[in-house]
Amino acid sequence: MRVELTGVTVQNIVEDISLHASNEVVGIVGPNGSGKSTTLRCVYRALKPHAGIVLLDGESVHKRQKIARDLAALTQESQVEFDFTVAEVVEMGRLPHDRDPEADRRIVADALATVDVSHLAGRGFLSLSGGERQRVLIARAVAQEPRVLVLDEPTNHLDIRHQLDVLALARGLGVTVLTVLHDLNLAASYCDRLYVLEEGRVVAHGTPEEVLVPELIAKVFHVTAHVVRHPTTGVPQLLFDQEVTP
Repeated sequence: MRVELTGVTVQNIVEDISLHASNEVVGIVGPNGSGKSTTLRCVYRALKPHAGIVLLDGESVHKRQKIARDLAALTQESQVEFDFTVAEVVEMGRLPHDRDPEADRRIVADALATVDVSHLAGRGFLSLSGGERQRVLIARAVAQEPRVLVLDEPTNHLDIRHQLDVLALARGLGVTVLTVLHDLNLAASYCDRLYVLEEGRVVAHGTPEEVLVPELIAKVFHVTAHVVRHPTTGVPQLLFDQEVTP
């Protein structure tokens, strides 16, 4: 499924954002306050832009019926107020679909196993650690079986093993993934293309190799970056100095 933003503007936050993603993993990166999460909120309809349009396969997200069958979002504000069990929380991902109890149980079990939380199925969600909760919410999104997955800082609260697992999972789903990431090295490793935001505008886009260059890192993030190659994957990785080299 193709996601396309054209001229998206949210007053005083983002201006004239245009980007697209289609059956690939696209990352949005940039410093704090650059408009990354606001951009995603326009995609999953938490915000309606003051100008511009967001399309799913050519249709406005604000006109599309039953959008939850196509799009799942893991947001920074995702929470569960009541102490449902982990299995019940993941089963919520099935609500947009026609219910088939046997199929739903299988899909929920598969989602739990996929993110390594099967052993938590009977636990109360509110009893979990932050990292465990994040993995459960990702399992809920997987159980939804979306064609578009929107992830706002999906690696928050996760240890390094589960950070890698979650991003590998997102790549392996074979759907369109639009994600905000702060870790540029994770973005380089798991994203097909990147959009760089600065002060609410897209200032660069392309493959990680095209985008993650020292000149841009210095301009946008105000640090010196040294680009090296990962010894097994060959993808660009960054080593940082705090001060910007003149």
